[in-house]
Amino acid sequence: MQKQDIRSMLPEELETAIKSLGEKPFRAKQIFGWLTRGAESFDEMTNLSQALQETLDANFTLAVPELADKQTSEDGTVKYLWQLEDGNCVETVLMRYHHGNTVCISTQVGCRMGCTFCASAIGGLVRNLKPSEMLGQVIFTAKDSGLTISNVVLMGIGEPLDNFDNVLCFLKLVNHPDGLHIGMRHITLSTCGLAEVIDKLGEHNIQLTLTVSLHAPDDETRNRLVPMNRKWGIDVLMAACKRYFKRTGRRISFEYAMVDGVNDTPEHAELLAKRMSDAGGHVNLIPLNPIAERSLGPSGKTNLDTFTETLRRRGVNVTVRRSLGRDIDAACGQLRKRREKEEKSL
Repeated sequence: MQKQDIRSMLPEELETAIKSLGEKPFRAKQIFGWLTRGAESFDEMTNLSQALQETLDANFTLAVPELADKQTSEDGTVKYLWQLEDGNCVETVLMRYHHGNTVCISTQVGCRMGCTFCASAIGGLVRNLKPSEMLGQVIFTAKDSGLTISNVVLMGIGEPLDNFDNVLCFLKLVNHPDGLHIGMRHITLSTCGLAEVIDKLGEHNIQLTLTVSLHAPDDETRNRLVPMNRKWGIDVLMAACKRYFKRTGRRISFEYAMVDGVNDTPEHAELLAKRMSDAGGHVNLIPLNPIAERSLGPSGKTNLDTFTETLRRRGVNVTVRRSLGRDIDAACGQLRKRREKEEKSL
């Protein structure tokens, strides 16, 4: 019989499994506590009998990521490269803010969305991450840093809504009162705009913060930057965003990477302002993090300032994201790609 991934199990699932092994239900809560605290083996669970530890080892796997690389920025940002059990690697970023410590996690190994400015999409999608592998990034980043994590951002490698069921399970695990108990309003999920799945997420009425990687106000420009836009188109996407807001009451943040000479003209700013006029959202402008494999570069200060002023003049709620980790492999996928290149050269 195939072993179950125990760190991917919700407490009620764990209780059912433990009872089926002839154990008392309260043992499930003890085990879940150990899993949340980052237990790396069943014999660490010292309030369990040796016989139960051996039974768990015979019936379950306990996923533990291995620290493959770690970079620390001058501003305190830390980028982790975690190696998973199958040898694949994913990135996690720890960011320190005045309001608490934030962990940005990956949801897939690679990505199939094909965004032209993103290192994560180079090489396409390898596989989805399991709930335990997402949860492990939070737990073991906290364990390594010694810091309490108060916020989680699903904005690393991968498209979260392309791994919907596993992401939904992760959200329940990280939010559970017997676990890390990170509030949903302290969790941000970023998508490049899978309109149908935005509707599906809205049906669950989860009170997280949804951000949509818009990056362009028109189909012609967005098709160039975000190829999956050809499937739904910006009108369909914006309609899904409005339905999401109506259903959940949670305003959406629209991410907009400023790419020199591509999406940063005054005309783009005017059109974006029109898009936002009835969307009720917030625009977060992001100076592009350049990567070696792409020819695109960040907008200059003049274009960025003009773009920002145009939006503000038109009544759009807009901010410019403060860049963290500029002196390390800051953009999603860069550290993973560098490791792959080094391994191929050996």
